[in-house]
Amino acid sequence: MSVDFNNTGNKEKGKSEQEEEIKRLQAEGRYQAETKHSLSPVQKLVGAGMLAALVVVATLLIQIPTPSRGFLNMGDVVVLVSAWMLGPIYGAATAGIGSMLADLFAGYTMFAPGTLIIKGLIAFIAASLFAVLSGRGKKHRIPARLLSGAVAELFMVFGYFVYEAVILGLGWAATAGVIGNLGQGAFGLAGGFIIISMLERHPYIKSRMPY
Repeated sequence: MSVDFNNTGNKEKGKSEQEEEIKRLQAEGRYQAETKHSLSPVQKLVGAGMLAALVVVATLLIQIPTPSRGFLNMGDVVVLVSAWMLGPIYGAATAGIGSMLADLFAGYTMFAPGTLIIKGLIAFIAASLFAVLSGRGKKHRIPARLLSGAVAELFMVFGYFVYEAVILGLGWAATAGVIGNLGQGAFGLAGGFIIISMLERHPYIKSRMPY
């Protein structure tokens, strides 16, 4: 029996080249797309429900009154984490519903309708923008997190200003809440970034993130 050493060598060479390609894609953060284990709709729904409850708890856990009759809380931390973990649709539903319920439980019923929309859009913006910015490779994920979260939180500041000025009829007096909301946004971004960075270190959790 003869052995085709050329064929064996070609196979080894091909295997080596494939391994090198995988390493290159992993270094660029592109290989992860092939090893993702997407959550089923039921799993996403269960996760959304749990995170929505966590939004309520996080929002009500720390309440620091602001001039706009709102409060500084940890809710935005969970809002951003939900967005980055569940994606724009489920993340938006989680953030909007959870934050609205927190307003209702805390007695801020006048803010509840606006919170439902604004917080939902915060998550939608953060998740969508992160998906676009992080698609260029692993080294872009950190700036993508920070930029997507910052844009989303700036929208929060703008959204609440418009809601208070127009819907609640405060007019330019609504500017009193801008500083407090900027603080809320900065706090939410810092906390959200720290937590999502810690969660991403776990292979099981990272493999089930949408991006």
